[in-house]
Amino acid sequence: MWAASCLASCCAACACDACRTVVSGISRRSARIAYCGLFALSLIVSWILREVAAPLMEKLPWINHFHKTPNREWFETDAVLRVSLGNFLFFTILSFLMIGVKNQRDPRDGLHHGGWMMKIICWFILVILMFFVPNEIISFYESISKFGSGLFLLVQVVLLLDFVHGWNDKWVGYDEQFWYVALFVVSLVCYLATFGFSGLLFHWFTPSGQDCGLNTFFIVMTLILVLLFAIVALHPAVGGSILPASVLSLYCMYLCYSGLASEPRDYECNGLHKHSKAISTGTLTFGLLTTVLSVIYSAVRAGSSTTLLSPPSSPRAGAGKPLLPLDKADEQEEKERNKPVTYSYAFFHIIFSLASMYSAMLLTGWSTSVGESGKLVDVGWPSFWVRILTGWATAGLYIWSLLAPILFPERQF
Repeated sequence: MWAASCLASCCAACACDACRTVVSGISRRSARIAYCGLFALSLIVSWILREVAAPLMEKLPWINHFHKTPNREWFETDAVLRVSLGNFLFFTILSFLMIGVKNQRDPRDGLHHGGWMMKIICWFILVILMFFVPNEIISFYESISKFGSGLFLLVQVVLLLDFVHGWNDKWVGYDEQFWYVALFVVSLVCYLATFGFSGLLFHWFTPSGQDCGLNTFFIVMTLILVLLFAIVALHPAVGGSILPASVLSLYCMYLCYSGLASEPRDYECNGLHKHSKAISTGTLTFGLLTTVLSVIYSAVRAGSSTTLLSPPSSPRAGAGKPLLPLDKADEQEEKERNKPVTYSYAFFHIIFSLASMYSAMLLTGWSTSVGESGKLVDVGWPSFWVRILTGWATAGLYIWSLLAPILFPERQF
């Protein structure tokens, strides 16, 4: 017994030392990766609790205070929402603390990049505390999460547009034949993939013998948008490029597929899985992995954007001069501290807050499809409409980005 106690103490001490080593090794450059790792951890915890926490939550009187105990799916959804709420509060608090940080001299810059042991402990405490809040608060958070998820998707679309236009400008800026050929080849591949993908959508989601006019309408509408992108982009008055049009065409077709694939499995026009309600662990893992990668990319891209999110430099930054002369080492350190931050810390954390809402909706099927479709990631009619509307919003924003400079030539875009 004494030996077992000593062994447990040694293991605990080693684990603590390992944690200290890891968090102390997080530098300024790797801070964003660490935040992404913490966010990915929250998704893994949500997924695990969704699978195993229901029996325990049924025994908690402040959660299960109903006259009739809800089904297992209700507790699975509740567990995901509670972890998501803790994650949302953690990043929202950080966002408010980071408002107004403009240069590295600000003490809050150190809080953003350091103090990882304290931040991990606070995150853990917040997640635990969410399992003691009333059900009414969780229900309210579930309601606002749908709107927060929509905002996250909108930010995702804006970042995609910014990325595509930047990609095109960079290749055109080389002004060499090789890059023009590369631009044409990539555009051609994107268009071939778009039209090939549309053929698969007709095959999967408009099965013969079924009245699938709704699915047919959305596929044809997406093809019309694809042609409209090319016509507007290549119009002489617009002077656009074919590369952004082709990439956005492929993305809109993917959103159409994602929406149609999110239809309930018992819907007769969803022929993708042959009406099977069962789902393998491998398929579920793949669905969650793609969700994690999509959310993390959006957060990192948002935090790195130089056109959308870089805070204005403080007018006083570097204006004050020291009263006494500094040696070279101190002068170099002073210059480093006076450097403006490269991205908005507050907006960076807001992206993670919105992503917490979005991921909760994905894991719970937008809190409506778990009961009707089984344990599926991102399946149900609410998810279907969100995907379709996101595709239309993408099309509208892209066309606006082409027409706005012509309609309002006096304004800066």
